Amino acid sequence: MAQAADVSRTVILTVDDDPGVSRAVARDLRRRYGAQYRIVRAESGESALEALRELKLRGDLVAVILADYRMPQMNGIEFLEQALDVYPGARRVLLTAYADTGAAIDAINVVDLDHYLLKPWDPPEEKLYPVLDDLLEAWRTSDHRPVPATKVVGHRWSARSSDVREFLARNQVPYRWYSADEPEGQRLLAAAGVDGRRLPLVVTAEGTPLVEPDAPELAAEVGLATTPTADFYDLVVIGGGPAGLGAAVYGASEGLRTVLVERSATGGQAGQSSRIENYLGFPDGVSGAQLTDRARRQATRFGAEILTAREVTGLAANGSARVVRFADGSTVAAHSVILATGVSYRQLAAPGCADLTGCGVFYGSALTEAASCQGQDVYIVGGANSAGQAAMYLARGAKSVTLLVRGESLSASMSHYLIQQIEEAPNITVRPFTVVESAHGDGHLEQLTLRDVASGQTELVDAQWMFVFIGAAPLTGWLDGTVLRDGRGFILAGPDLTPDGRPPADWELDRPPYHLETNIPGVFVAGDARAESAKRVASAVGEGAMAVMLVHRYLEQS
Repeated sequence: MAQAADVSRTVILTVDDDPGVSRAVARDLRRRYGAQYRIVRAESGESALEALRELKLRGDLVAVILADYRMPQMNGIEFLEQALDVYPGARRVLLTAYADTGAAIDAINVVDLDHYLLKPWDPPEEKLYPVLDDLLEAWRTSDHRPVPATKVVGHRWSARSSDVREFLARNQVPYRWYSADEPEGQRLLAAAGVDGRRLPLVVTAEGTPLVEPDAPELAAEVGLATTPTADFYDLVVIGGGPAGLGAAVYGASEGLRTVLVERSATGGQAGQSSRIENYLGFPDGVSGAQLTDRARRQATRFGAEILTAREVTGLAANGSARVVRFADGSTVAAHSVILATGVSYRQLAAPGCADLTGCGVFYGSALTEAASCQGQDVYIVGGANSAGQAAMYLARGAKSVTLLVRGESLSASMSHYLIQQIEEAPNITVRPFTVVESAHGDGHLEQLTLRDVASGQTELVDAQWMFVFIGAAPLTGWLDGTVLRDGRGFILAGPDLTPDGRPPADWELDRPPYHLETNIPGVFVAGDARAESAKRVASAVGEGAMAVMLVHRYLEQS
């Protein structure tokens, strides 16, 4: 039987060009089935097809279609033939006059007709309802449940399709993936009137089609907050990784009107981790996505606002206000700011990698691609914890996982517990002294040239999947000219602002900068973006909490 949630979005559609007949059919249908199904009527084949396409985009189901045979421009059989492409699982009924029974019989082979009814169908209790009862029962026992989630139609080897899937997954937006080459993907493209060359197509749960959407448009349409509700706050947190989420939780819970701004998805690099096993309080480990989701819900429960897909491009002090500028030119101001922008994975400079990014070459875990790695040979570049966690996760389904490490072993940069797990995994191989010389492929990764840095010898290997973890660079370029940074771009704070530990020459307050305070009073830094930070989830969360404590101290003395 169909679930209750299914019934509320299930339609019986009737189409007849005679308005009187159309109303009569709809009336009889509503009298018997209106409490369980939505009755939709149309007065032409074209308008009925348009209605079906809209229902398709919204994720609604159509259980039965009743179509009149004699309609101008498009007769009932022609209509049902096209309707079959949109809703192949719907039961199909043709309404005919006695003289058209031959055509109705022929339609059984043309459109796989389920039944034909002779006009008039009075009394419906004898001629209409028994037929529909049987058809609805047959439909309910088949697997045609609705998909209320967002739908994504794209190509397997499409960087933009991969970006959209990753964005939705990391923001905890349920979605269903369809290849543009499979029948359901083609039906969705046709329903949206989209050329298969313009992908990805995203259809929201409400049925809104988005063609090649950028992150801000996608965020707004799938229900993520993108606009602040106020112009001024006590605290603006920039960055949604562990440090930023920690700051948002502690700031909001302690009464500060707090807004967190994230350019992509909350969680940062930790949010992409398949499993974190050394975080306090989770003896069995926790995925980055689970930890992120809990922290985000905790922050919003305390009243923090979380804005997604908003890129920050500037920061300025305007009197006692700290003004944050967005890429679209809009601004938001606050008494204080915490910079928790985190880091991004460095790009592999080997020839061919740039062109194949998102098409077999991925930076970070890209967990949305894990299912496609089943039974495949996977290569992972890097020797730190992120690479080890990804190797253990992908090894569950991959045929083999090869870790390519430039150094002699993993011990220099990977935690001992991960090294032990990797050594015990039968399908994981570690290749020391190995780097990627180049990547090859036509539209997607097909081969890698590997080089042994000790001997200089090269080897060409077949590969469709490569995940890269080769260190990180801070996301602080937008702070040029405002906040002091070290030579690698990491933000300086507290005693690290100057070589001798004294306040900078332009420091305007009588007191020295607080421990996490930058050269701009009231602007603090936490997490991986800070110079000399520990680069661990626990320390990032702790710094986020500490930064809020210092914000309180700053506000009390301002």
